[in-house]
Amino acid sequence: MPNNRIALVYQGSAPVPFASGSEGPETDFRLCVHRSRACPVLMKLAVVVISSVASVVSLEQNGLAQMQPPVPSTTMFEHVNVVPMDTERAMRNQNVLVENGTITAIGPSLDVPAGASVIDGHGTEYLSPGLADMHVHSTTSRDMAVLLANGVTTVLNMGGATTGFVDRVVPKLNRGELPGPHVYLSLKVDGTPEYGEWVIATPEQARAVVGIAKTNGYDFIKVYNNLAPDVFQAFIDEGRKESIPVVGHGVTRIGIERQLAAGQLMVAHAEEYFYTVFFPPDADVGTQVPQMNQIAAAVGFTKRSGAYVTADLNTYATIAAQWGKPGTVKAFLAMPTAQYVDPDTRIAWLHGGYDERKGSLQPRLQFLKIFVKALSDAGVPLIAGTDSPPIPGLVPGFSLHQDLHALEAAGLSRFQVLSSATRTPGEMIAKAKPTAQRFGTITVGERADLILSTGNPLEDLSTLEHPLGVMVLGHWHDDKDLKKLLDGVAAEYRSVIDPQ
Repeated sequence: MPNNRIALVYQGSAPVPFASGSEGPETDFRLCVHRSRACPVLMKLAVVVISSVASVVSLEQNGLAQMQPPVPSTTMFEHVNVVPMDTERAMRNQNVLVENGTITAIGPSLDVPAGASVIDGHGTEYLSPGLADMHVHSTTSRDMAVLLANGVTTVLNMGGATTGFVDRVVPKLNRGELPGPHVYLSLKVDGTPEYGEWVIATPEQARAVVGIAKTNGYDFIKVYNNLAPDVFQAFIDEGRKESIPVVGHGVTRIGIERQLAAGQLMVAHAEEYFYTVFFPPDADVGTQVPQMNQIAAAVGFTKRSGAYVTADLNTYATIAAQWGKPGTVKAFLAMPTAQYVDPDTRIAWLHGGYDERKGSLQPRLQFLKIFVKALSDAGVPLIAGTDSPPIPGLVPGFSLHQDLHALEAAGLSRFQVLSSATRTPGEMIAKAKPTAQRFGTITVGERADLILSTGNPLEDLSTLEHPLGVMVLGHWHDDKDLKKLLDGVAAEYRSVIDPQ
């Protein structure tokens, strides 16, 4: 592949989620729009059903479905140290009132409303915003439970979501009827079938697809590598009209600089700059490392555009760790956290192919760390993202904490790191969806997505890996509830792998 561009190709061995009892089949309907089948106003979409339905124990039998959050009640957090993430500070010994899923009051001496649940922080525990993973490909309610157990209260699905997930699971999650994060959705499109995406060949088709995406609950259009320039521009123009912004990869025939100037809101991977900025598009340069003096110009045009960049350092590091190293994936499968990855995805990990590549990505990884630090220093808004779970070694939820540690190791301050998974994702969604309820800070009026921890995450990020409890849309899950979620998912997968 020219330039060793890293991309996931969803083929026969790709992860396909299991059916899940009462939610109906989470089946993947892959739509491919062909030029010859377009009509002036509407398109006939060829629907290919790609389904791999395993015989599994239903959620109801495992008890996971019964753990749906209760109807949001009034909750008072008393005597908590608040890390609001509006600025770098901690507010000591505060009370935080949550009503109907919204933060309604913050102060040192609030009265407890009659009938409110009280969660006492004893003056020692810390309340911070829930975490956001802004690049996932999880499409099952079980992945959502694992994410929640890790303190993740918001995710952006970056493509490949099954229709069952989009139509059935996401609405329940976003109404608080299932345990899991709030989900935003991207519809992934490309100009050729090379990577197995929707093929959009004309501007007319692009405009129609934006409308289809909006009607079906998608929030973004994710562009992939092979779009034609006029099709990309049609997505930008129609997306602006319909409030469906464009996010995604560098497009080979355009390049990230021109894409951001045209209005693309977000770059889906920091390493995308290798493919259309630091080297000529489709140049066969192997694992060659860019020159350090190229960084300033890339940072400059990104800053001027106001675009967001997904700082996925741990994702690239995980790929680098297995690049050309047979046996690494088996070590990933032996990780304790691998029990929370669905069996189909574990099988797909074995066929990821990174271990068969030549050379080393370690020099590029070191360059990428410097580049991400330069973006952060310049004030380019960074968002955390993992690309889990299709990349071998990346477990939903757990991999986000690894990404936060990777960003800190690259030289970002803990406030900058935590901002990438709280405040900045909230700002990006607010820019894309101005009428949506805000999230990402502990501020009156914002969505009540919160993590209670024993320590201050601005002093030690690892405190967030073991939450005392997580609140999402006002629904409280203490540490025992979170453990039950994890145990239920692991038990269900074991029942498939080794039925007794």
